[in-house]
Formats: sequence, C-alpha cells, structure tokens
Amino acid sequence: MKRNRLLAAVVIVALGVLGLAIVVPLRVPAPSAPESAPDIDRGAYLVQAAGCISCHIDEDADPALSGGRELDSPFGTFVVPNITPDPETGIGGWTVVELANAIRFGVSPEGHTYFPAFPYRSYRGMTETDARDIAAWLLAQAPVSRASADHELAFPAWLARLAMPGWNRLANLLTTEPAPPADPQIARGAYLARALGHCGECHTPRNWLGMLDSSREFAGATLGESEAYPITADHVEGGSEQDFAFFLFLGLKPDDEYVGGEMEPVIEFNTGPLTEEDRLALAAFFLRGQDQPASN
Repeated sequence: MKRNRLLAAVVIVALGVLGLAIVVPLRVPAPSAPESAPDIDRGAYLVQAAGCISCHIDEDADPALSGGRELDSPFGTFVVPNITPDPETGIGGWTVVELANAIRFGVSPEGHTYFPAFPYRSYRGMTETDARDIAAWLLAQAPVSRASADHELAFPAWLARLAMPGWNRLANLLTTEPAPPADPQIARGAYLARALGHCGECHTPRNWLGMLDSSREFAGATLGESEAYPITADHVEGGSEQDFAFFLFLGLKPDDEYVGGEMEPVIEFNTGPLTEEDRLALAAFFLRGQDQPASN
C-alpha cells in the first residue's frame, strides 16, 4: 500500500514537472573558451576530491570506475554506471566539454537529463576548469568493457526520465545557493564540502520531492537502512580542527574506533588522499565556518 501511494504521488509530481518543463526553459550555460588545455594531472587529484572513485568502484569487481554499485533510495535502486572510456559500455567517444556538462549539469551528450542519484546538483557549484580537468583525466584512463544493470525504480523509468528536466527546473527555482564565506580557508572548505565532495548528498535531509533541504544543510539523513550523521559544528563531538582533519585522513573517531559503513570508502578514496591543507580547510568549514559571514 505504501509503495502504491508513493507511485501515485510520483506520477502526479511527474505530470506537474512535465508541465513545468514546457513553460520554463532549462538553460545549460554555453561553455566558455578555455584559457588553456585541461590539466590531466590536476584532474587526478580532483577526481579523488570529487568522490568519483568511492562511488563508481564496485568492491566485488575490478578495476575502479567501471560501475555496478547499487544505491538504495526511497525511489528505488539506482545502479552506478561505468565511467571508463569504453565506447560501448562507458563514456568512450565523449568530448571533454560533453563530459564536463554531464558532471556540472546532469545532461548527456544527447541532451537527456540524468537522475539526481548522480550528484550533479552539487557539482553545479564546481568551476568549469575543475570539471574539464576531471573530464580530461577520466577520458585518459584505460577503457573497461562492463555493462551496467538497469535501475530498479518504484515507478516507470520512462516517466521519471521525461520528468527530470522539469524536476531540475523546479529544483533551480526552490534552491537557495549559500554565498561563499569571506575567510579564504573556510571558503575552500565550503567548496570542497558543498561542490567537489558533495557531502550534503548524504548528510543533508531531502524533502518528499527528493530535493536537498538547504535549510537543514548537513543535519544528517537516512540512507536506506543506515544513517548519515550530522556534521554541523554543534554535533561534531570534541576535538580540534586538527583532530577532525586526522579523522578525514584515517577514519579514526574520537572513541578510537574506525569509521565503517558508507563512510569507509569515502575516507579511503576521497578525503584520505587529499592534501593536509584541504583536509584542514574542510575541518575549518565544518567546525566554525557554516555560519561564517559571506564574502562581498
């Protein structure tokens, strides 16, 4: 019964956002002329900062980035795709600009809008240069032939895909983007947390439309059968910014236990490989920066 109610609600919302898709244009900014060629070496670091490996790796398969991981949600199970440059099962044949647009705006080379299980709603805060460097690195990797399974959704996939442009238009209208903090270190941490690291995709609760509730940013959320704990300053237990940065490096909690669950691969493939400077920037943002005055 609960599943049927969810299906009915989704159908109604889908029809509404389909109407919105007709009325309000979805604008993907035209790419600017790059000042220089993408930096593949820099892209390697940014791929780690952006959490690409921790999501697109399948612990039961090898190598990394060939997809297959299942993401449970109230709307069904999403299967993470292959993002190696295989021409049949991955991103082979894409251009750097096409891949950068997919990363930042959730739009495929054919113009289709992806489901927001792909965190492009957070990645839209990424700079165009960073997105292009990430794209260049991904396209330079060895291709892996591995087809992804279909998503298992609680409603017809074709209807959901038709609704996605309208859903994104609605999200654009309802979402308030926070201004960057004035302090340079905290501003860097905010960029790493909100855009590249997309921490809010797990740690911020969502409304019934599946959109992040920006009024409760990083207040914690339910992820299937697990919990993503709050990471606001009043919920982080004890320790200094150096201690928090060390947690991001090794996953060691204040109780001397190592973090597990969904956070374990984030530590291993995302925050652990960051520079100490960037981990300290994240710590500064989470412990004292979320209420920092915005820059002018």
